[in-house]
Amino acid sequence: MKKYNVGIIGATGMVGQRFAILLENHPWFNVVCLAASPRSAGKTYEEAVGSRWAMDKEMPSSMKDMIILDATADIEKIAGMVDFVFCAVDMKKAEIKALEIAYAKAECPVVSNNSAHRATETVPMVVPEINPEHIEIIEAQRKSLGTKKGFIAVKSNCSIQSYVPALHPLMKYGVNKVLACTYQAISGAGKTFETWPEMLDNVIPFIGGEEEKSEQEPLKVWGHIEGDKIVNAVKPEITTQCLRVPVSNGHTAAVFVSFDNKPSKEEILKCWKEFVGVPQELELPSAPKQFLNYFEDDNRPQARLDRDMEGGMAVSIGRLREDTQYDYKFVCLSHNTLRGAAGGAVLLAELLAAKKYFD
Repeated sequence: MKKYNVGIIGATGMVGQRFAILLENHPWFNVVCLAASPRSAGKTYEEAVGSRWAMDKEMPSSMKDMIILDATADIEKIAGMVDFVFCAVDMKKAEIKALEIAYAKAECPVVSNNSAHRATETVPMVVPEINPEHIEIIEAQRKSLGTKKGFIAVKSNCSIQSYVPALHPLMKYGVNKVLACTYQAISGAGKTFETWPEMLDNVIPFIGGEEEKSEQEPLKVWGHIEGDKIVNAVKPEITTQCLRVPVSNGHTAAVFVSFDNKPSKEEILKCWKEFVGVPQELELPSAPKQFLNYFEDDNRPQARLDRDMEGGMAVSIGRLREDTQYDYKFVCLSHNTLRGAAGGAVLLAELLAAKKYFD
């Protein structure tokens, strides 16, 4: 695989920092530029982030002295330096949409962590193990943008990556109804306990926009390409509640599911154990070898013990049992800034690279 030169747009935020850590020694991707808001532009990465560095690992030494470019003013300059960019900016939705389109039209592909384009019919929203075929819509997107190389591809919401992967291998049994309650870590809000002391000994029962995303985004992931757009699936019916809990990293989901053709518990466990996606088949660098991991112990999965499984890219499942209202219930866990954010975007970029979309 050739080495691709990449940029991180929104490099100073928490997800941007996570991108920096993940890409430091990546075998395929070489970070050549960092960009952020005008107030950070012109400073070194180390100066721009300062005391706001939130990762467990130190800032990559290769990036400390990189001069931050202006994410909005330096688009043409950045496009000339890179093969594609990762985008994780903190701006208003309309501004993010315009920014990502501007990069794409500058013939710079965008792999985005942002939600702005997730509902756009020509933009693939991909969990690589679940709907890798959706990247084929990029050809139609390029036609609509008038680009030869530029496009936008996005990863899904962090919370659905805890429970949708567990449901996906069971779709053959006709999943018709899903209730999911997610218990979401504070890093999902870009916070730490130092910056958000109100979260200590507390649960907040509302995360703006999260329930709508959690109910709608799986239907796009399970949708199909029809002509020049992605058409959402109509089933299953999904209802969610999303709570912020005092956990640093790791989104947990309590899931209830009903089927047209109810499988046995043994059949469900077999589906999870044997499930393999395209990233595993292609042996992509960030792909977990075992994507779905089931724990027999009733006390698992736990965020502190299990969120970092396979570099934070695996999904953990436990407590599968029959339910009185639905057919089954179980608990899931995924690392929200790795599998759910930057890691999921890096894996998507690896899929796009393997399929030659950056060439």
